[in-house]
Amino acid sequence: MDIDELLQKTLNSDELPTLPTVASKLITLTSEEETTLDDIAQLVSQDIALSAKILKVSNSEFYSFPQQISSINQAVSILGTNAVRSLVLSFSFLSLKNREDESRFDFKKFWEKSLASAVGAKLILEKIKDADTEEIFIAGLLQNLGELILARTFPEKYGTQLPIIEGRQKDSKGGDEWLLMANHSIIGAEVAKSWGFPEVLILPIQYHHDPGKCSSSNVKIQSTVNAVYLSDLLVNIFYSDKPETYHRQFSEEAKKLLGLNSDHIESILEQMHSKVQEAGSYFNLEIKSSKSVQEILQEANIRLSLLNLDYDQINKQLVQAKIHLEEMTKELEEKNRILNNLANIDGLTGVYNHRYFQNALDQEISRAIRQKSYLSLLLIDIDHFKSFNDTYGHQVGDFILIEFSKTLKKHIRRYDVLARYGGEEFAIILPETSTEDALVVSEKLRIAIEGYAFREKAAEYQVTASFGQVCSKPASESNFNKNTFISQADQALYAAKDKGRNCVVSYVP
Repeated sequence: MDIDELLQKTLNSDELPTLPTVASKLITLTSEEETTLDDIAQLVSQDIALSAKILKVSNSEFYSFPQQISSINQAVSILGTNAVRSLVLSFSFLSLKNREDESRFDFKKFWEKSLASAVGAKLILEKIKDADTEEIFIAGLLQNLGELILARTFPEKYGTQLPIIEGRQKDSKGGDEWLLMANHSIIGAEVAKSWGFPEVLILPIQYHHDPGKCSSSNVKIQSTVNAVYLSDLLVNIFYSDKPETYHRQFSEEAKKLLGLNSDHIESILEQMHSKVQEAGSYFNLEIKSSKSVQEILQEANIRLSLLNLDYDQINKQLVQAKIHLEEMTKELEEKNRILNNLANIDGLTGVYNHRYFQNALDQEISRAIRQKSYLSLLLIDIDHFKSFNDTYGHQVGDFILIEFSKTLKKHIRRYDVLARYGGEEFAIILPETSTEDALVVSEKLRIAIEGYAFREKAAEYQVTASFGQVCSKPASESNFNKNTFISQADQALYAAKDKGRNCVVSYVP
């Protein structure tokens, strides 16, 4: 059987996976020039579960947008058609699981490695100036689509031949048909083509093992193919028994294919294992905690050095290695603590950022549900802040934001959460605080701001702020919606502005 016959047999197989309805329609819709953003949003909104997943990722650190995205229409408008299509395809494929007759093919491990490839490809392409990263995640995720197709189409035979295919060994018993199947890139690309995938997704599937053969004149597509190829090398640092080989190859190829410098490469390697963990939570895929690249390479070097040592030397080296690893672990823990803190802090004001606020609010809601206690939320907006920037310049505006944050922080409790929500807007989470108590806190903060002298050198500025607040006592997660809670505080804030600013308004249904 030649490759054409094998392809035909695959494409005509009743076992060939089919795309979910929304994903299939979306591919068709996005290929039509007259399609509008509203058309895309209406189609995706038909699948409520899928819509919820997309909104979850849209509001996560995966994109790190400063504003809350509360609807699919808003998601399509902000993310763009291609990014939404990528999310729909990602969730569609990640939902494919083992069937009873596919026990030899480990779907969980396959998707774990595929997700790692997607994360790696995204990290790599983000280092390229002006690169289009909208579809790199799904391109990385589906680079080994051919393996998935063969496992679903020929489950028994593919499972039997899997060790031979993975080891690239020739089967002496006439395994030509299955050695052809080892070239899963062609299978994956042809199936993707039959599904109507765009070229920017087909070519990375076809050439992810050999990007030099991709002859596309489209710079965006070639960069995507190169990034996907590099992501495969990157993932093999974590999943192969020769991490040092793939580490060296990745570093060399990244410089040659995409012109990445040493700082870029080091940044990718440092972020990889933690970003994979985060992506697993965003896409509902359980990923076991993995070691960093530095730890993996350290252990590989130790194994190599032990090969030529006698028993006493081995013991001595192991003790020294253990001590060194413990020291390195402490150092890494400290660095991770610092990095984690930086990731949660607003760079200008020094208070928590929007990302931390969202996570903290989730935790406080859960706590309020467990303890059946009140939870209050304040949204605060500096009045006429634009005029400070327009009149005095952005440096004065930055000074106002910094001093404003310090004043708020000085007048709240140690366990209250103050965060910069976005621009000149701030949020404060008040655990175990009723409506009446929250009003007292808001009024105290309003007076403190109004009475504070914002002095910089010889100049002094008068600042006021508007406060919107909401209080609730959530009974359970099923009857409480975080986005609605934030929206209610936002409505109260707008009401405070409508009343003339420099006042406090509590949300009333």
